[in-house]
Amino acid sequence: MSFASVLNCPKVPLSNGLQIPVFGLGTSHSGGYSHDAIVYALTECGVCHIDTAKRYGCEEELGKAIRESGIPRSDLWLTNKLWPGDYGYKAAKKAYLDSCSKMGVEYFDLYLMHWPESLQPGGSNREMRAETWRALEELYKEGVCRAIGVSNFLVHHLEQLKEDCNVVPHVNQVEYHPLQQPNQLIDYCRQEGIVFEGYSPLAKNKALSNPVVLEVAEKYRRTPAQICIRWSIQNGVVTIPKSTQKKRIQENCQVFGFQLEESDMAALGRLHDNTRVSWDPTNVE
Repeated sequence: MSFASVLNCPKVPLSNGLQIPVFGLGTSHSGGYSHDAIVYALTECGVCHIDTAKRYGCEEELGKAIRESGIPRSDLWLTNKLWPGDYGYKAAKKAYLDSCSKMGVEYFDLYLMHWPESLQPGGSNREMRAETWRALEELYKEGVCRAIGVSNFLVHHLEQLKEDCNVVPHVNQVEYHPLQQPNQLIDYCRQEGIVFEGYSPLAKNKALSNPVVLEVAEKYRRTPAQICIRWSIQNGVVTIPKSTQKKRIQENCQVFGFQLEESDMAALGRLHDNTRVSWDPTNVE
């Protein structure tokens, strides 16, 4: 099986001119990390975009896997995330440098605030987000981090950040799959020049048994997972499926050799029922 299509993974331009690969491999805690799977994805599947977070507790292991792969750091896109327990100006800067040290890298391509609510005592969430963002802005301006962004932020969080700070986030990473389509948020991000990135593209497998997904999969002779990932990418969303199984990673990578017809894109676009498989930031002020 040829992986040339993955090696030639399309890229999405950020507002600062950098290009983020539209397909990446997510990692997670709770059994969501496999050293062999990471090395396999990098060396055999041509994956060049890895997403992680301090919260996942696998930074050191991930660094080892990247070094073992032998792939030059400059050929990889590495995203990491700042946990809300490290929000605040000094804490955020220290956490960033600690994460770089743990992974054995000098910089991250993208660093995200993981959640709009602070776990630090004192001050409102808005104040803490602004203070934390100023630290990320400095890391970015100093060239220590190539791009900065947020995760799980809604329109009102982004509006406040825009009022309080200088650099508009380059990326907003949010849950996105056929059953959860925050189109108003996507429209806002694109209007503001913020690249929209989607996690949990398979809805933690809940989307894979949907009759419409199954019907489209049969039509294209692809798996339901490939249909969900292809739909997300074809909507222009940077997509980061997670898996610890080599077979699944290989399957998830095979999404560049076909295209969904407009009618099928529309049918999948009608599946939104507000299903969430992760945290819900709706009530975070």
